[in-house]
Amino acid sequence: MKKIHIILLVLIAGAIAVLISFLQTTTTYDTVQTAMEKPGKFVHLMARWDKAQPMEYDALKNPNYLSFTAVDTLGKSVKVVYHNPKPENFEISERLVLKGKYTAEGYFDCSSIQTKCPSKYKDDMKAAQKNAQHNAATGSANTETK
Repeated sequence: MKKIHIILLVLIAGAIAVLISFLQTTTTYDTVQTAMEKPGKFVHLMARWDKAQPMEYDALKNPNYLSFTAVDTLGKSVKVVYHNPKPENFEISERLVLKGKYTAEGYFDCSSIQTKCPSKYKDDMKAAQKNAQHNAATGSANTETK
């Protein structure tokens, strides 16, 4: 074999190894039900805080303990225990990305919480759509000339 063939085979083998390592590290968002079916396995849950259920957090007693109930998009709920300080914008978040493991004790042991807050552009988008409809109806456009 020529040197170029050997180099190409090594590069192809390296590319395959990189792709396999990426496939093993990728994760998807799971539901509460699928997380319960895989106890002890690290998963990402997309859920929201169930405000009807009590939240247990006392910054003076133990600032590194937060317990609340999360509900996924299918309506299934799970108790979540988080051993870090409560995220600052936890109360105003629309959705939460919870990273952790479902335990045999019947709760989700969360290692990380990422909050998804309401978009500050929602009202701007409505105003922009209204402006676009007005411009389409009147035949005018807001253009800037130099």
